[in-house]
This record gives sequence, structure tokens and C-alpha cells, in this order.
Amino acid sequence: ETSVDRVYAVGDVCGNIELTPMAIAAGRRLADRLFSENQDHAYAKVSYDNVPTVVFSHPPIGTIGLTEDEAIKKYGEESIKVYRSKFSNLYYGPFQIEPSEKPKTCMKLVCAGKSEQVVGLHVIGIAADEMLQGFGVAMKMGATKADFDSCIAIHPTAAEEFVTLFPWGLSSQE
Repeated sequence: ETSVDRVYAVGDVCGNIELTPMAIAAGRRLADRLFSENQDHAYAKVSYDNVPTVVFSHPPIGTIGLTEDEAIKKYGEESIKVYRSKFSNLYYGPFQIEPSEKPKTCMKLVCAGKSEQVVGLHVIGIAADEMLQGFGVAMKMGATKADFDSCIAIHPTAAEEFVTLFPWGLSSQE
């Protein structure tokens, strides 16, 4: 609610996250709060934590959560573990060009604490945009490196790299 009674603002004018889907989600939560007869919606507000963001460039870039530097500032350097991968996407397998000339995909998983909760996930490469939606749900649910390790990879996809990042399977898999 703004400084004027019964006048509300959502989206870019609020200055939080300037993304169309974020504005839509905020508008939906506001409508739920104002007009729903369901009491569960009485305090509905959108979460601005772990919002997947994609730059639709060529190749696309996707990010969610904290950067490595932000994670270090928040949790301390000793509590952060970072997993990285750089590879040629299998999409380029049949292309008759030198492996060193094939476009690369780069991935980074930023984990915090003994449980290695995933607090940041970053990717540049083919299908980065498509990957972020599913990994966004996992991060919203508090996924850990062990959760990623215990997920069976879908082959051949670039996303499988996130669930097989080296070293694989060393995290506690309760």
C-alpha cells in the first residue's frame, strides 16, 4: 500500500526486482490479499528471494541466488564451497569444427555451510534460460549439493552437469 489509503503499487515502481514475471507475481499476491475469501491469502506477499533471472543473449546467461562474493560476505569464506564446470555442449558434437573452437558452457554452484545448501547457481551457455526454472524451484526448496548429487542426470543435456559436478557424491545424502 502506498502513502494513499487503498492505493497500491506493484512491479518496477517498487524498485525491488524489475522483471515482468516478478510484477505479475506481486500483482497476483496483492489480488489474493485484497479479494480472496480464503483466509490463507490474507497476508500473501511475493518473495524476492532466489528469483531466477536470465539475459536472453547468445548464449543466454542465467543466475539465481548469491554471487560467490555475496555468499562470502554473508556466510564467511570458510563456509563457502564453489563448484565449477566449463565444457563444450553436446549440441556441438556433430559440428565439424575443432573442439577448442566449439562454444563453451560455464556453470557455477555456490554452496554454504556444512550442509552445502545451494545459495547461488550461475550458467552461461545453450539452454541456460530453460535450466533456471527447474533449478529455481530446487533452490526455493533449500536444495543442497547432496540433493543435486542424488538427482539422476538427464542425458544428453547441459543441465546434467549441475547434478554431476565434481566431486560428485561426497556430500551427505540422507
